Order: sequence, then structure tokens, then C-alpha cells
Amino acid sequence: MECVRILSLKGIGNRQSAMIRAGQREAARVWTLCRDRHLAARQEHGPWPNREALQKATKGRFALHSQSVQMVTHAFLANVDTAQQLRNQGRSEIRYPYKDKTFYPLIWPAQAMHLRDKRIVLPMGRGRPSLVLPRPEWLDQPRACKVVWNGLHHELHISVAKESEEVPRLETTNRHATVDLGQIHQAAVATNEGDALIVSGRGLRSLKRQHSKQLGEMASKRTRCTKGSRRWRKLGRTRAKLTLRAERRIRDLRHKGTRQVINFCKAHGVESLFVGNPDGVRSKPCGRHHNQRMSQWEYGRDIDYLQQKSEQDRIVHCGPHGPCFTGDERGTSSRCPVCGHHHKPKGRNWRCQACGFEGHRDIVGAVNMHPIAYGQVVPFPKRITHCGPHGPYLRPGHLRRSSRPDTGHSCLTPTRNQAPQDVSLRVLRNTPTDRVHGVRGPPA
Repeated sequence: MECVRILSLKGIGNRQSAMIRAGQREAARVWTLCRDRHLAARQEHGPWPNREALQKATKGRFALHSQSVQMVTHAFLANVDTAQQLRNQGRSEIRYPYKDKTFYPLIWPAQAMHLRDKRIVLPMGRGRPSLVLPRPEWLDQPRACKVVWNGLHHELHISVAKESEEVPRLETTNRHATVDLGQIHQAAVATNEGDALIVSGRGLRSLKRQHSKQLGEMASKRTRCTKGSRRWRKLGRTRAKLTLRAERRIRDLRHKGTRQVINFCKAHGVESLFVGNPDGVRSKPCGRHHNQRMSQWEYGRDIDYLQQKSEQDRIVHCGPHGPCFTGDERGTSSRCPVCGHHHKPKGRNWRCQACGFEGHRDIVGAVNMHPIAYGQVVPFPKRITHCGPHGPYLRPGHLRRSSRPDTGHSCLTPTRNQAPQDVSLRVLRNTPTDRVHGVRGPPA
């Protein structure tokens, strides 16, 4: 299984930084040429250029290594294929690549990288000096890599083959599970054996809300500055630093939440996983505050993480869709799992007005996915395990506090009304590590 390790290039010299910027401009020119060829073919209703045609059109025309140019053309064709698949699914708003790019990441395949002692040598083309970067200790052989700008400095993304442990194949258990993704709760899992899990997403929402407030504060401060001034540039660097910090913390919690889902499936012998795709929810206008939350909902990343982790842990699926697949979940959260009555719920507790059934709203959505995915009606779980070390409404992992006292709430002002550290520790010690709640069924 392939994974990516990030090597910071914060300490490289000005000469190397200038080489990277010049190479990224050339890579952007390659992308623009591919875009123009593809656009001309669509307008003339002719055959679209394939890999061979684009490589022939870009050969020897740019100040880059030949294999780096080829990797840009491959990335362009991959974007075209993705756009075509989405348009075939009815997403008519999806456009083929059309924007002009000023910079584009530099990409090298594994055969272009050279390792010399404690250095990584990346060629920049015939007659041009190579890019020499520090070599980490864990890099034992050439790998495919990419130089990316993160807003503050460059990073080297190295593709590493992760060795997976040999997991013995278990006997067929005929156990499957469905996953209902959400915002307040990152994921709700229900199996056909009556087990359920809820992973809280309130930590993710709080981080995103905090970052949005920081961006608004930075924007208001930059409006009072002259564009291009020293303070204007300083505020821009601070904004980029806060954005990187928020992305790291959100990515950490997202990985921890999806890992809890896969661990739950492994513990209960689940061999098939269905993930509901809530794509249609974003098209409904719900006010500017909720629209902002919906636009920040990265359910696509949750689906990708679940698929990667399920493949890594070899969750076997006996059907035609693979180990982890997605599908439409329309109407699953508004239908009673007992009598089928449709009702729009309010709050987190789903209460049927026809039969009196009560249950958790997200688990109701997960249970109603079983007939869609597997054609089987399953009973509502009697016991729901809430993920998180402190109960149902806390995050699946701990948030790391910065050592600086002024990074808790505001980006430029010190934190106010912050609880003492000993109070937080006392609450953590006195809180149970796991809670299991019962659900009341329909009246007799």
C-alpha cells in the first residue's frame, strides 16, 4: 500500500528556492499547453489527445527533466478522466481543466531520483544543475516525489510503500455494516448483528469554526493595511501559519475517527462495508451560517480514508462492489426503521409520531441503509457504543494545545477566560473512558 511522507524544505537556500520556483513555472506552462490542446480538440469535436500525443507535443520544449514533463501530462489526463466520470454521473457543473496556472508542483518518478550519501539529487533537465536536498534516514531507495508549496515554504512529498502485515483470512461471517456520515457525529455505524457505534465530530466542527473566526479577524486587520506593506505581508504569513496548523489538527482527528470505525468493524467481524454518500445535502440553502458549515464538510475525505483503511485491514466483501463502496442515502434519516413512517426529525433523538419508536437519529440513518445496500432489513441496535474517551459528545482523539499562550482562541490576542490546566485534568480523570447507552424501542 502506498502512503506519503512529508519532508519540510524550510531551511533550503535562496538558490534552491529560486530553482524550484522556476521549475514550477515551467511545469505550469506544460499544464497550460495540455489544457489548450484538450480545449481545441473539444471545440473542433475531434479526438481528444491521449498520453502519447501530449508527450509528443511537450517533448524538448520546456526547461525541465523529460520525466517531470511526462508526469505533468499524466496528472492532466487523470484530471480529465475524473471530470469525465463525474459528468457521466450527472454532475453537469463539473468542468474540464480550464484555468491558467502560474505554478504547478514539480514531480519526479522513482527512476529519476538519485541518492548520494546524505543527499537527494533531483534532475532539472539536460544542461541545468540538479536540485540537491537533504536525505532523511528512512529513505533507503529512490521513490516518486513531488515538491509542493504549502503557503509558507516548500515541502517534499515522498511516496513510500507501506508494508502491510499478513492478516489471515477468516471464515465467512455474513456480517456487514453501514456508515452514515455527518457533521455533529463524524460517523454512525450499524451492523446487521445489532451492534452500533457513534464517532463524534464536534471536535472537527470546533476547529473549523475557530479557523473561520481567525481568518475573519485576519481579513479585517489586512483591510486597514496598505497592500504590499510590511505589516500586510506579515499578516499574510500569520494567516498561512494558522491555516497549516488547522489543517494538521483536522487531519489528525479525521484519521482517528475513521480508524475507530474500522477497528469497530474488525472487532465485530464485519466483512462488508457500505458508506452513504451525502452529496445531495449541499445543494439545499440553509442560511449563511449553516451553508458555511456545509461547505467545510469534507465527507469525501472520510470516504477515502475509510476505503484506504478497510483495504489495508483486508475487510473482505463477497459482492461485486469491492471491500468498501458508497451509494445514495436519500431518505434514510427521515424514515422510521420500524413502521416506515416518514418524519423530519429535530434534534439528535428520532421519535416516530406513528408508532412511538425512539432512537438515535444517526443510527436510524445507518440502519435504513441496509435495505439499500444489502436488501436486508435489520433490527434497531439495542446498545450503542459512543466513541471517544469521555462519552458521546466528545471527540475521538485529544486535541493538542500549543505551547504558546496566545494561540488558543485568537490569532493575535492572548487567550482570555481559559480554564486552569488542573481543572481539565481533574475532569479527564473522573470521566469514564467508554459509555454504552440503551435505546428504548416501540411501545408494546
